[in-house]
Amino acid sequence: MPKAAAEEHQIAGHTVRLSSPDKVVFAERGFTKRDVFEYYLAVGDGILRALRDRPTTLQRFPDGLAGEAFFQKRIPTRGVPDWITTATIKFPSMRTADELCPADLAHVAWAAQMGTVVFHPWPVRAAAPDHPDELRIDLDPQPGLGFGDVTAAAGVVREVLDELGWVGFPKTSGGRGVHVYVRIAPRWDFVQVRRAAIALAREVERRNPAAITTAWWKEERGDRVFLDFNQMARDRTIACAYSLRANPRATVSTPVTWDELTRVEPDDFDLRTVPERIAATGDAHAAIDDVAHDLTPLLEWVERDEKAGLGDMPYPPDHPKMPGEPPRVQPSKMNHANWES
Repeated sequence: MPKAAAEEHQIAGHTVRLSSPDKVVFAERGFTKRDVFEYYLAVGDGILRALRDRPTTLQRFPDGLAGEAFFQKRIPTRGVPDWITTATIKFPSMRTADELCPADLAHVAWAAQMGTVVFHPWPVRAAAPDHPDELRIDLDPQPGLGFGDVTAAAGVVREVLDELGWVGFPKTSGGRGVHVYVRIAPRWDFVQVRRAAIALAREVERRNPAAITTAWWKEERGDRVFLDFNQMARDRTIACAYSLRANPRATVSTPVTWDELTRVEPDDFDLRTVPERIAATGDAHAAIDDVAHDLTPLLEWVERDEKAGLGDMPYPPDHPKMPGEPPRVQPSKMNHANWES
């Protein structure tokens, strides 16, 4: 059977080429490159709300999910349309890279043409790349837990946010987890925002320590939902709202209302069902940019916790040693011979 010819699409005032549209991306369900391309056009307003002006790492599968995958953090200087916009970001090493920074839906479509399945935006805008404007709360179930356990923990997050007077926006991760996003004013750096995330996580943990944990080391988590505060560390990213996920079902990280969260399952949302959902009910994150909260209350919690002997937590292993960080030694292996100074 002859291959389908390349196509040209006019999107947001730009010409975007779609080559090999019949190439299979999700083999189990038969979804093709054209299906992925058309999916991202169908959820355009929603995914742009998540990506616009954000430096974005692309998780690419040029030969479909069955082939080799890689994360693209640097946009090439050649062979890229002249209308593609980028933003410069700094890694923990302070080396820099120019990442895709979507200005319109054509950027998303171009990325899909390049085999991108998953979009991983930074929690910053190009205008302030060292100052997050998005506090991300990642609820990660440990082995043996179900989605209901995660949504119950998310309910505690909502309780704490309500007491702060903050508005949180939940979404499914596309797997078994839940993400909650809160817009904040871009006045604080990554270190401060991460410490604020730790303080928030600790407060949530206090409300139900039998079911929720902030323990960084897996051996200490038990069968509890982990609040992954290190998702707010520099160069840590999460699949954005309306991003496809790289799994056989082609699930989607989908915004939901708080009331819906306890009634849905992750597999409810996929490449086929999410465009229908948006057409029927709109985007549950439509109001996410309406308010940017003041981080000060959480920074006051940081000071409160420090006075109680609760300081910083370990950073991810790819980060340089940070001031005030505790030893990066698994508790069961910690002894005087391998304490980090």
